Amino acid sequence: MLGAVAVVAATWFVNQRRQQHAWNRVQQQALRYELPQLDALTHRDFEYAIRDLMRRDGCTDARQVGGSGDNGADVLATDPHGRVWVIQCKHRRAGDRGSAVGTPDLQRVNGTARQLYGADIVLVVTNGRFSSRCAPLAEQLHMHLADRRMLAAWAAGSRPLWELLPRVPGPRAGN
Repeated sequence: MLGAVAVVAATWFVNQRRQQHAWNRVQQQALRYELPQLDALTHRDFEYAIRDLMRRDGCTDARQVGGSGDNGADVLATDPHGRVWVIQCKHRRAGDRGSAVGTPDLQRVNGTARQLYGADIVLVVTNGRFSSRCAPLAEQLHMHLADRRMLAAWAAGSRPLWELLPRVPGPRAGN
């Protein structure tokens, strides 16, 4: 009798976990943000929002790693094509009216992304804007920038970021 109760309880528990996992996946796929929502976040919550958008797009291992000693990485992820992403998040409370993201931020993440994390794609994303010197430097360093306009299209839409960014490397071999 006790064994039968244990089997029923275990079956119920496993079923509940499956249903919860399925519901979480549905919620994740429907995730959308508007710019005012992103502007209202704290820097740390902005990092979590970027992580969640990467998960929405199929990066099941996306994780927030930002904080003290993050070596320039706030979010790490592997996309469905096997490419490793290292993302530096720059949140501006005032959006594009705040200070521009400058080249030192690009240099910091570029100095560690490939060496420490094995990045295929290095991205700096902001809800604000980049200084005029960032785009040429990013091109030289083979980095990607996602400004407020790009972020809005990605966060409110249903296309993954790699379909919106120019010159994204192809899938890793075997993917």
